[in-house]
Amino acid sequence: MSLNTLRGNATAPTAAASLTTLRLGGPVGRFVETGTEAELIEAVRGADAAGEPLLVIGGGSNLVVADAGFPGVVVRDARRGIEVESADTCGGASVRVPAGEVWDDVVARAVAEGWIGVEALSGIPGSVGAAPVQNIGAYGQELAGVVATVRVWDRERARVRTLPLVDLEFGYRTSILKRSLHEPATPWGPTPRYVVLDVSLQMYLGDLSAPIQYPELARRLGVAVGERARTPEVRAAVLELRRGKGMVLDADDPDTWSAGSFFTNPILAPEQADALPVDAPRFPVQSGRPATSSGPRGGEVEPGLTKTSAAWLIEHAGFGRGFGLPGAVGLSTKHSLALTNRGGGTTDELLTLARTIRAGVAAAFGVTLEPEPVLVGCAL
Repeated sequence: MSLNTLRGNATAPTAAASLTTLRLGGPVGRFVETGTEAELIEAVRGADAAGEPLLVIGGGSNLVVADAGFPGVVVRDARRGIEVESADTCGGASVRVPAGEVWDDVVARAVAEGWIGVEALSGIPGSVGAAPVQNIGAYGQELAGVVATVRVWDRERARVRTLPLVDLEFGYRTSILKRSLHEPATPWGPTPRYVVLDVSLQMYLGDLSAPIQYPELARRLGVAVGERARTPEVRAAVLELRRGKGMVLDADDPDTWSAGSFFTNPILAPEQADALPVDAPRFPVQSGRPATSSGPRGGEVEPGLTKTSAAWLIEHAGFGRGFGLPGAVGLSTKHSLALTNRGGGTTDELLTLARTIRAGVAAAFGVTLEPEPVLVGCAL
């Protein structure tokens, strides 16, 4: 099989719009889908050797691609499967998952098998390979709580490396993988220096979830914050909450034609937090450094820092759900953090909306919102 086309009889995508959940983005130079680790490395090495711009993608759920498109090579990892390396009450479950696997399929398998620590991460779109880059998190859990190692192809050193938890430098929606995009004079981008090959997870075994940390989820489950619930009930409650916010992909619901949360929740210094209205949400900031050594882990609390809600800032700056400018893009009618393409929109329209919202929040509260998706060929 040629690496230049999709496997089987499908036609290779010619535009980023067909590869992203926003359904936006212009033509791509070349599309490659790989079915083995060797093919993935070959595609990345070949692009780097030829000096071609490289975009490695999974589900396309965290990408904003310019209307002009992407002139380089787009590589999608098509590998699937979950390898259970061990599972016993003493050591818990150790599993290895290729980067191309669908993240929510991993969560579904974990809940079915009684592996604890990812149940609150149900419904997050995208692939396993993107999960550690972003340190995905929701409803009081983060991927950092269960990661043991991440195997990567290091584009700078041109070799496979295994990065343990301590070297991944996890933080709120970030990691050393993501930060390699922003190193001074970096030659990388829009794909990081490190291309994820597979992720090893370590989870406890049991019938009850990790302690419920998120008040909204605790209320939905009818438990107090810090208590546990049955993992299938936690997964069902999280999926229900996410669907109510348009955060579970649905081909028939334009509110889900988004990149998820477009802005990250701001992390504020003391003087910034003090300047917020008294009713603005305030949360402690957890680092990626684990507070415990194994199993579902919570990060250490960072002294002097406060996290607030980007959604609260957006709504209180005058941008309610469904807000839009002329064109086919707008805020989701279900959640003010999702910028959606209602059909027939353009990336330029989406970015104009994002800039308008960011400027309004800065004027109202003195806080500059930062985008969460990877911006390809465009910027705020």
